[in-house]
Amino acid sequence: AARAVAAAPAPAAPSDVVGALVALDAGLEPYEEHLRYRQGRYEECAGAARARGGGSLAAYANLHETFGLLPPAPGVGGGPTLREWIPAAQAVAVVGDFNGWEPHGDGKWWATKDEDTGVWTLELPAGALKHGDHYRLRVQGPGDVWHDRLPAFARYAEPGDAMLDSGAGKRYDGVYWDPPGGARLSARPPRPVRPNSPRVYECHAGMGTPEERVGTWREFADEVLPRAAANGYNAVQLMAVQEHPYYASFGYHVSLPFAPSSRCGPPEDLVYLVDKAHELGLQVLLDVVHSHACKNVEDGVAGLDLGGGGGTSLFHEGERGYHRLWDSRCYDYGSEFVKRYLLSNLRYWMEDYGFDGFRFDGVTSMLYTHHGIHTEFHGYQDYFGTHTDVEACVYLMMANELIKEINPEGISIAEDVSGMPTLCRSVGVGGVGFDYRLAMGVPDLYIDLLENYRDEHWPVSRIVSTLCNRRQLVEKCIAYTESHDQAMVGDKTHAMWLMCPEIYDGMSALEEPSAVIARGMALHKLLRLITIGLGGEGYLTFFGNEFGHPEWIDFPREGNGWTYKHCRRQWHLPDATHLRFHQLGYFDREMLELEERTGFMTTDWLWVSRQHDEQKLVVFERGPNLVFVINFHPHEDYVDLKVGAGQPGRYRVALDSDQPRYGGFGRIPGPEWEKEPPREFPMPWPEGPWDHFTEPAGPGGIDGRDCYLTIPLVPARSAMVLELQTDD
Repeated sequence: AARAVAAAPAPAAPSDVVGALVALDAGLEPYEEHLRYRQGRYEECAGAARARGGGSLAAYANLHETFGLLPPAPGVGGGPTLREWIPAAQAVAVVGDFNGWEPHGDGKWWATKDEDTGVWTLELPAGALKHGDHYRLRVQGPGDVWHDRLPAFARYAEPGDAMLDSGAGKRYDGVYWDPPGGARLSARPPRPVRPNSPRVYECHAGMGTPEERVGTWREFADEVLPRAAANGYNAVQLMAVQEHPYYASFGYHVSLPFAPSSRCGPPEDLVYLVDKAHELGLQVLLDVVHSHACKNVEDGVAGLDLGGGGGTSLFHEGERGYHRLWDSRCYDYGSEFVKRYLLSNLRYWMEDYGFDGFRFDGVTSMLYTHHGIHTEFHGYQDYFGTHTDVEACVYLMMANELIKEINPEGISIAEDVSGMPTLCRSVGVGGVGFDYRLAMGVPDLYIDLLENYRDEHWPVSRIVSTLCNRRQLVEKCIAYTESHDQAMVGDKTHAMWLMCPEIYDGMSALEEPSAVIARGMALHKLLRLITIGLGGEGYLTFFGNEFGHPEWIDFPREGNGWTYKHCRRQWHLPDATHLRFHQLGYFDREMLELEERTGFMTTDWLWVSRQHDEQKLVVFERGPNLVFVINFHPHEDYVDLKVGAGQPGRYRVALDSDQPRYGGFGRIPGPEWEKEPPREFPMPWPEGPWDHFTEPAGPGGIDGRDCYLTIPLVPARSAMVLELQTDD
């Protein structure tokens, strides 16, 4: 059942939001005119949209309620109704199982056109179609050429019987979806509140099964979502939801934006997944693809570009309508209908399925007419100018306002590699309106280090600089060590870089680890801890990588013999307590639990007190009560290490990567080890809880702080988080 949207009044615009924005960032001053033009276009387009929607963007974004091939509303008589925007068409008919795939001369299958709007409408009699019927549109285009096409608003599609010309597979047919008795759930669980710091589990339902096949929405809901919740994640980012004909595209060549992928099951099962997540307290973010569309004319929206020109399709005309690097079509964001189509798509996913927000794919491609291809971004001059697609910015501003209108607790994340300023400032203060951007430079750095440097040569100052290279809190970031991008075939997971080939037979926790495994386990944990500690206001993991999933991702394709071997998740690995994968997963869970308890990612207190490339030491404070001490050195243990502390008092170890339960050597005793004694170490350790008390630093301070802690031992390749005890 759709969730009701209350009409919201248009927000009161500040008298001069751009002037206030520039006052906060002097670097924007040369581009104030550009920003004023952008803001003016937004106010013009959003104002007109709200006027048509009675003051509400949500009411304006309503095309999905009347467009497509829709069954009659419950309790309303009559038959199905087709409504589709195809201005360049000369004739449109519906063909399918119900008429032998031929409209013949029977007028009941032929739509009529409103010449003023380009909208075709057909009202069919009751019983003309039945649930599950396959159908297509027979369209006469310019030059009296006939085509079989799918509606841009198709709600569901499945492979049909007709083969594509290439012989690569079956083309998709639209499926008339009207389950008997209404299969949708009438009562929906409430949406979770927005987390202060998103901890996002990036997932693909199809590869969520351990079996060599495509997993289903229900399997994912029942088997993977409980893992995400139990392991400390508070949001799930769901990839490959929108229909895409080529499975190996990872869902990024979307052909039908309104149709959930039929590979994973019927629409009702996707509703079940979202509801299950909400019951577990997880927000669900859709990895939405509005940056481009699959170019297949047989299978989706690209087929309705009939070459009529003059704004008669969803895409730009000529060369600008094609993304040459992605081999796909580019939306014309300057078209009022395109904006409304895409906004309606967002509302549809939020209301009909219950998604809480979105991760927008390919935002860099949207922001610039050059799509970011072969372009480096060095300064503000690269963000604002004639190469900026202002109309795309305006669409994104409207999209972000719409999301908040429908669900004030919703989240929007931008996949942007350029770092455009104002992208993650709210629309109300002159920004584009995203809540977060992905910190995409961080995983790129780690891959460079893993591929090209031995860890004894890792420049820790470069790691710190990359993690801190952001507009902290002003424009928030989601930090991550690796996502699906880094694990694709041709690359591999961090665990594979660090522990191959011994990851196959050296991960038993019942025997001493080899030097390769010990090194790999340690660095796997250190990279994650420093990333969540320094890198942003949110955190993301591609599912499975938290426990060191081996190998890489490779979808079935001709080049690998159509195998699913590398397109699945091997959940038995973390479930086996005698394997070190379990230990890595345990560390990840307790790292996230520390963030949940202390909320350190949301604080504006971030102080890097030490970053020493020779010692391979990083010390920083995140929040007033936490001190992170990370030693990347491969063999140097630091004894009686003095580190600065921002607050005086008693500190206790809250997390230690060297604990045996995390696959470490237990060289640091403390109160958490009561049930798991540490290994012997040739030093006289104090008895009882291991607490640390600050001392005055004296003239000049230590690490720029007025007090310091003396840490008896910081082992090589280990990290600890010390927490101020505030109950003293």
